[in-house]
Amino acid sequence: MPNQTLLSLSLVLGLLPALPVGAADDPPDDLPEDDTLVINGCPIWPHTRCPGADLRHADLVGKNLSGADLSGADLTRADLRGANLANANLDGANLTGARLNKASAPGATFRKARLVAADFEAARLMRTDFSGADLTAASLEFARLNYAWFVGAQLISSNLQEAKFVAVNFSDAVMEGCVKRFTIFPDATFDNCRGCPTDW
Repeated sequence: MPNQTLLSLSLVLGLLPALPVGAADDPPDDLPEDDTLVINGCPIWPHTRCPGADLRHADLVGKNLSGADLSGADLTRADLRGANLANANLDGANLTGARLNKASAPGATFRKARLVAADFEAARLMRTDFSGADLTAASLEFARLNYAWFVGAQLISSNLQEAKFVAVNFSDAVMEGCVKRFTIFPDATFDNCRGCPTDW
């Protein structure tokens, strides 16, 4: 009798569908199948894995890309206004001319990313890492950047007006020709920074 119970149980379990292995490659449970946005083979959802993806001119307004791996991706002129990029990896990505107004990217990494003329106006960038990034002519107007890192970053002719750089690390950075009206730098680190303010 116990053998018959085991046999019945194994038959029932054999009919169950196998569970997916790569959760990052599958859409979240709360996302209907027909609403999945895929751009050039890159599924747009949280924790997606699309290193090196071609997302030029992509409309990603308000999309949830938290925890996504977009390292080395081409996001030239992509529209990321209001997008959730919390803890996303954008290291080495090209975001030239990208629109990130009001984006939320706490804990995201943009190390060695190309952010020339990118617009981060009113973005939430707490604990974000911009080390080695090129922010030439970028706008960080009214952005909140508490505890962010700009080690070795280039901020040349950038709009920093009203930005809040609280406890930010600017070691070895270059900050030249920037608009700094009403910008604050409380407890910021400026070791070997060229052009950084000296009165904070």
